[in-house]
Amino acid sequence: MDSLLYYLTPNEMDPFYLFWAKQLFISISIVAGFYFLSRLLQRVLAKVGSRLCAYTDTDLDDRILEIVSGPVMVLVNFAGLYYAIKRLPLPEKIGVIAAGILFVVNIAIITTVAFRIVNEMLERYGDRVAGPEMSRQLMPLIEKLCTIFLIVTALIITLKHFNYDILSLVTALGVGSLAIGLAAKDTLANMISGFTLMIDRPFRIGDRITLGTQTGDVVDIGLRSTKIKGLDNTFLIIPNAELCNSTLINMAFPDLRGKGRINVGIGYGCDVDRAKELMVATALEVPEVLKEPAPEAFFVNFGDSALNLSLFFWVAEYTQVFAASDKINTALLQSFQQNGINIPYPTRTVIYEKDTNNAPQD
Repeated sequence: MDSLLYYLTPNEMDPFYLFWAKQLFISISIVAGFYFLSRLLQRVLAKVGSRLCAYTDTDLDDRILEIVSGPVMVLVNFAGLYYAIKRLPLPEKIGVIAAGILFVVNIAIITTVAFRIVNEMLERYGDRVAGPEMSRQLMPLIEKLCTIFLIVTALIITLKHFNYDILSLVTALGVGSLAIGLAAKDTLANMISGFTLMIDRPFRIGDRITLGTQTGDVVDIGLRSTKIKGLDNTFLIIPNAELCNSTLINMAFPDLRGKGRINVGIGYGCDVDRAKELMVATALEVPEVLKEPAPEAFFVNFGDSALNLSLFFWVAEYTQVFAASDKINTALLQSFQQNGINIPYPTRTVIYEKDTNNAPQD
């Protein structure tokens, strides 16, 4: 055995071809040894890891084990390749380049594994923690932030390995970021406002909101702007910073019920109580109108030519208010006509007096 090891050990007195043959044989043996080690490690992870994962109720650990097992095998093989190249009597520059390439590849593999694990955890727990709707809005942003963080971390580790001055680089990036921030302050304000809207959630996708004179359904909440589809099929794109600084009405909050109001004027000689009864009864005959809370009619004020009444009613969804109002108005007009309650035209009484004092004399 000792003689075999002695024979395989490279010696500077050996001929050139024999010396390199021994070196290559040892390097190949190292690569082969690490390969078998990686296969053994993969089997151990498969058996032991699967047994440990069986004790948990979730399958997240199974997915993480599946994500990690393949890259671990690759990392072990690259470690063997690194030591095999390192021990070869190559020029120093070639050895440094090869080691640097292997280091960068290893960092890339580790970063990819970390990203896949984070992405898996976000997909599994995003809906549970933030809710499905908020998860759909926030998860893409969180994934991008995690990706940027992992890439920057990997870049810093790589530059540190190659003895680059990280402090000066960070300083330069800080100055550059300040210049970019000043140049794009409006865009950054909209992005921060978009993130605030996603966290605070004054409205959700699908909600109907009123902003000033505009009313529409929220289609998308982006980082820079929010898209709203108007009731007249127009498409509004509003910067998030403007939304955060505005007062808006969310018709879908706290629930989907909608409240409608119908104003009507009746003649001064009509029976107000009878008119109110007809208004409530007519509303209750409309299928969309809720029985609880029940419709209510009120005598609001004395108008110039009519007694003004208002009917308030509720529907199950705010989108039904217009349809219910149409049905109530149509039925109410017929009911008033059948019961002798007239809806007067606006009238004005003009009194003309002749000034006899200033009249021309014959």
